[in-house]
Amino acid sequence: MKRSIKLNADDIYQFHEGTWLESYRKMGAHLTEEKGRSGVRFNVWAPNARRMAIASNCNSWNGFKEVGFELERIGQFGLWSGFLEGFKEGDLYKYDIETKTGSRQLKADPYAIKAEVRPRTASVVGSLEGYEWQDKLWRRRQKPLFNQPLNIYEVHAGTWRRHADGRLYTYEELAEELPAYAADMGYTHIELMPLAEHPYDRSWGYQGTGFYAATSRYGEPQQLMAFVDRCHGLGIGVILDWVPGHFAKDAPGLRQFDGSPLFEHADPLIAEKEQWGTLAFDYEKPEVTGYLISNALFWMDAYHIDGLRVDAVTSMLFRDFDRPEGRWRPNRHGGRENLEAAAFLRKLNAAVLDRFPNALMMAEESHAFPGVTTPAEQGGLGFTHKWNMGWMNDTLNYFALPPEARSGKHGLLTFPIWYAFDERYALPLSHDEVVHGKKSLLDKMPGSYEEKFAGLRLLFGYMMTHPGKKLLFMGGEFGQFIEWRDEAELDWLLLAYEQHGKLQSYVRTLNRLYLEQRSLWQLDSSPKGFEWIDFRDEGQSVIVYRRKGRANGESLIVLCNFHTHAHAGYRVGVPSQGGYKILLNSDSPSYGGAGFMELAAAEGTVVGSEPVIWHGRKHSIEIPLPPLSVVIVKREKESRASVRVETEPLTLHKEAELELPGKRRGRQRERIATVEA
Repeated sequence: MKRSIKLNADDIYQFHEGTWLESYRKMGAHLTEEKGRSGVRFNVWAPNARRMAIASNCNSWNGFKEVGFELERIGQFGLWSGFLEGFKEGDLYKYDIETKTGSRQLKADPYAIKAEVRPRTASVVGSLEGYEWQDKLWRRRQKPLFNQPLNIYEVHAGTWRRHADGRLYTYEELAEELPAYAADMGYTHIELMPLAEHPYDRSWGYQGTGFYAATSRYGEPQQLMAFVDRCHGLGIGVILDWVPGHFAKDAPGLRQFDGSPLFEHADPLIAEKEQWGTLAFDYEKPEVTGYLISNALFWMDAYHIDGLRVDAVTSMLFRDFDRPEGRWRPNRHGGRENLEAAAFLRKLNAAVLDRFPNALMMAEESHAFPGVTTPAEQGGLGFTHKWNMGWMNDTLNYFALPPEARSGKHGLLTFPIWYAFDERYALPLSHDEVVHGKKSLLDKMPGSYEEKFAGLRLLFGYMMTHPGKKLLFMGGEFGQFIEWRDEAELDWLLLAYEQHGKLQSYVRTLNRLYLEQRSLWQLDSSPKGFEWIDFRDEGQSVIVYRRKGRANGESLIVLCNFHTHAHAGYRVGVPSQGGYKILLNSDSPSYGGAGFMELAAAEGTVVGSEPVIWHGRKHSIEIPLPPLSVVIVKREKESRASVRVETEPLTLHKEAELELPGKRRGRQRERIATVEA
């Protein structure tokens, strides 16, 4: 049994200041022992309640029916506390709240660590004790991932796999299959869509009611711990989707918790998320921001979660987000920015990274808010990474075009490099892009059956070699043909078909190549890690670029052909003379490709350079370039006796400003150095 969980003066002060960042250790319901009696200590915040009690099945869900279930108000700002002898693990409860108007309502515990399986809504007295973690070595070896590989497999736990009769997999059953699959496929992390308790399956967890309760639809808290532990044992990190932007309006939840707006803002023009039918948290209240920051730390502390992907950050940062004129409230300066939300995010990230320095804090932010990944102490929001929504939109718009129309939209490929290093980015191909009529990634690709697969292989190769960390939603790796269905498992049966199985093999190979080649991740957030070789071949819809690592001369050359035309020999300027080995050719028959000039372009083939000036280089190579393909080459290591002749990119003769295809207003122009005749 635990010691007493009574609130002391410091707890009360820090709670109301918003600085009690481990409030979960006492708030809510905790099994304990007081004066030799076993029971549960309840602590809850409800400043506008007239009376508070514990309702349970043992008092017919009426906390005021019998003596001994009422809570005592402590302090002057609305904390309530009480010890109930005889309550034990597994007992159901709700807070019975008498409001200032005399009405009564039953509410689930905002700090409950366990809840009934939906559609039932009671909180459950639970314990997080008893699990013996085996991941000490994993946690000790963790380090910041800025210059390390980060390749995320995004998963919805309820539909990755299901039993034949439609039953959900438990955390325990997921632990038996999912971590091993992710490890075999070459992913570094699994990102789980929200696991905080939520009433409606089809909200996917983004409309929560129990922020501290791991959803019971998949099992027990200790089973989730075992899942995370299993991931860590196989070298896989775990990221959790986290939603501090809003919460569900369901009656047992946080809405009007004590009979008045408490967790939400009192002004509906600030509180209402009309497009989602939810309520925004009130970031002006320190008790609310403290509740949320404590929750972020809770998931990392109790469940050893390695990071959070913070959902819908843009909706938090702008008061007019998805609101028509006249339906939003300006800030105190008359602007549209939510100053309090920005301050909360800075405080959140500072607190998390202070306690867990190696944690991932990823923002889904789509409006180019400045400094998202700038440290909080330097005035930024302090996230470690930001989803690159601009890259995602431009790229998918480009790939949806028929090949013959792509030359006129070449800027969709070249423009994202202009801002690729403004933040520390992750490139997301997430669940949002394969639902609500948007089609699956495979079905977005134009053309014939074979061309769709070729296009998807090209998309994945382009993403894996573009600056930025990587994220792919489940099913994309084997070519789920219909868009994601949130009530059925993935179409694993497709792996019986040759093209789908070969696509999965290609993604596995590509992921492992990414892990092996430091050039693809060491300098992800630095312009030093990327160099254009040719971005101007829009007529043929080809781009060529170089990814560079820290070591001198360590680099890859990437050729992407976005057209259905083939090139028996596409000439590319190279940084130095020597042999260049084909590491990957997405058109290989082993991946489902047509094998265009397979003997000349097979993986492992070494192509020798020639003293032919091309792309401003003194040496060049000719590479067979299949239609709708990506080809990756790397210079073979020389013997110690050989001499490296490193040629430079275009040398400055004079600077000329050239407007790129796709250049947008307000963006910088590229400096093009002309070559002396």
